[in-house]
Amino acid sequence: MFKAYENPVYDYIKSPDQDADTLVHHPLVIVGAGPVGLAAGLDAAINGIPAIILDDNNTVSVGSRAVCYSKRALEVLDRLGCAKRMVDKGVIWKMGKVFFKDQLVTSFDLLPEEGHEQPAFINLQQYYLEQYMVDRSDELDNINIRWKNRVTVVDNDADSNIVTLTIETPDGPYQISTDWLIVADGANSSVRSMLGLAMEGKTFEDRFLIADIIMKADFPSERWFSFDPSYHKGQSTLLHSQSDNVWRLDFQLGWDKDPEEEEKPENIIPRVKAMMGDNVEFELEWASVYTFMCRRMERFRQGRVIFVGDAAHQVSPFGARGANSGFQDTDNLLWKLKLVMDGKAPDALIDSYCAEREYAADENLLNSTRSTDFISPKSNTSLQFRNATLELSKDYHFAQKLVNSGRLSDAAFLTESPLNTADEDAFEGNMVAGAVMDDAPIQGDQDERWALKVFANQFQLLYFIDNASTLDESTARQLLAMTQGSIPIQPVVVSTSGTAPQGIKTIQDIKRLLSKRYDAKNGTCYLTRPDQHVAGRWRTLDSSKISQALNTATCNG
Repeated sequence: MFKAYENPVYDYIKSPDQDADTLVHHPLVIVGAGPVGLAAGLDAAINGIPAIILDDNNTVSVGSRAVCYSKRALEVLDRLGCAKRMVDKGVIWKMGKVFFKDQLVTSFDLLPEEGHEQPAFINLQQYYLEQYMVDRSDELDNINIRWKNRVTVVDNDADSNIVTLTIETPDGPYQISTDWLIVADGANSSVRSMLGLAMEGKTFEDRFLIADIIMKADFPSERWFSFDPSYHKGQSTLLHSQSDNVWRLDFQLGWDKDPEEEEKPENIIPRVKAMMGDNVEFELEWASVYTFMCRRMERFRQGRVIFVGDAAHQVSPFGARGANSGFQDTDNLLWKLKLVMDGKAPDALIDSYCAEREYAADENLLNSTRSTDFISPKSNTSLQFRNATLELSKDYHFAQKLVNSGRLSDAAFLTESPLNTADEDAFEGNMVAGAVMDDAPIQGDQDERWALKVFANQFQLLYFIDNASTLDESTARQLLAMTQGSIPIQPVVVSTSGTAPQGIKTIQDIKRLLSKRYDAKNGTCYLTRPDQHVAGRWRTLDSSKISQALNTATCNG
């Protein structure tokens, strides 16, 4: 539409499957090469699963679309090998400010403490993210992205546990089959429609205009949300920056506005000038009108078909809970799929994906609905309450906590997960069973600098001790024995000095932040999952309890 970025165009390449005499079978197929589908493919590759990704287009997204990526999403993407380019290119931010009638009423800091590798948030146009993810896919041997491959029929055969796909291409249709189908084809999922599945929830009667403009400005890298500003009376606006001098402007319009009319440049430009000033020079890059929707599928799994991202759940853009929660979906799913495909865990482990991520989706929907209700009050009473809250927040802390301009995306703590082992011992802090693991600066025995560089991609047993060199022989034997199970557990000794014997992985807690954040004392143990969630914790090492916790975390007991 108003595009400055030149989308890369990827070649359609005819697959050998299209000329095969018999139906070709693949262990895993993913529909959709957007951010969440690409994340699923990258995670599959890291787990050693060959993946086919089918997409009906041959380029990355048109327009910046999703732009805000949270700390947790960046941690997931770092594990997949994409985060560094994103952070280097994106705009880093952590401060948000809220204005009411042109006055600052409250602000917030999304990451007030130090000692984390990834920032609280970055802003980066979605087309860059997708391009980086495609580039990363090209580096791996077991991902095959098939552009201009549109799925037209899905046969989800419950009896055979085989999914058969009919695919349309420029060279005509062909079919393939797969053991597992991951559906990441977005909020208007065609696969979901083919299977006759619904998304239940709420559509809010309000419309919003996104206008991405190219503009040189010296505003700080912050999120500015305005209620009832003088230049847009009675409505709300949002302003924050992206890379390449692109600025995201968001205007509340009201339900009575015509989307086609509002997307016309002659109607956008006056709004931008009213907000930014008549003398500001800018170019339109992209614009879109959208409506809030908060909804999800009843069940994210249908036999061998699994839904992720917007195909499974949809929330309003305020709070950046769309793509960020989609990355957490795939982060949760792929290690489980690997264990089931290898015969090391029962099918019930895939059902735990539903239990955990449906719980997380409900949390996102609740937060998104509350944000929407505050931004777009549905009655005069609600509006008066909202405005009184904003007025009071200038001077009173209790009112500041009630202001809701979009609760920003955060990691889902899966405290109700059936995979958790409950505490038997007394602990303090946030690292409960189901929590996403905290990062901290370390010195690793392979020159790692951050804990989450080590805590990933496998089950691990963290053993805390002041001096790793004093680890006794009996404890070392117990730790090493954990590597020999059908589902190995890698021991990691966390210390402030010394090196563990017999080659056991050792990291130095150089600022003692790990011990603080994990409330660790000598002998404290944490069993952690491949997706960097805590599975269980104890004050002393007990191999039988750890073995049982591993069985619980993999649905094997």
